Amino acid sequence: MLQTANYVRSNKIIDVNVPINIRMIDLVKYLLEASTVSDRQKLGEMLSDELSDAAMINIVNLKISDTHQFHKRSGGRVVFKQYGYYRPKSKYIYIQNKTAVRGQTLAAKTFVDTLLHEWLHHYDTYKLKLNSIHTKGFYLRLQSLKEKLKLI
Repeated sequence: MLQTANYVRSNKIIDVNVPINIRMIDLVKYLLEASTVSDRQKLGEMLSDELSDAAMINIVNLKISDTHQFHKRSGGRVVFKQYGYYRPKSKYIYIQNKTAVRGQTLAAKTFVDTLLHEWLHHYDTYKLKLNSIHTKGFYLRLQSLKEKLKLI
C-alpha cells in the first residue's frame, strides 16, 4: 500500500520546481563539448551543485569513471546496460564514461542525460521525499528539467 501511494504521488508531480539560471544552461553547453573524465567530473559537479543549491537540497557526490558501462549479455547480445546509478543514503552518483562493448567515450548528450537522470533521483529523494522510481511522472519531471536547461 505504501509503495502504491509513492507510485501515485510520483505520477502526479510532472514538473521540477527548480529555478534555472544562465550559469546552469552554460554548464550544460560546456558539458556537451566535454569528453574527458576530468572535464566531465569538474563540470558535472558544478552543474549538480548548482541544481542542488537551487532546489535547496544537499549537494550530491559525483564520480565519473573511465571504465566501461556495466552490461549483461545473453546469446552474444547485450541485453542490459547501466549508464550510471544513484545511491540515496550516501548521496552519490556514479557514471561510467565508456560505452559497454567498444569502450568508446560516452556520447556527450548521453552523458548529460545520464547525469540529469541520476540527479533527478536525488531531487525526488530529498526534495519531494519520494522513493524515487521510474514512473511516468519521473520521466515527465526529467523532460521538464531538460526543457528548462534547453537540452531539448
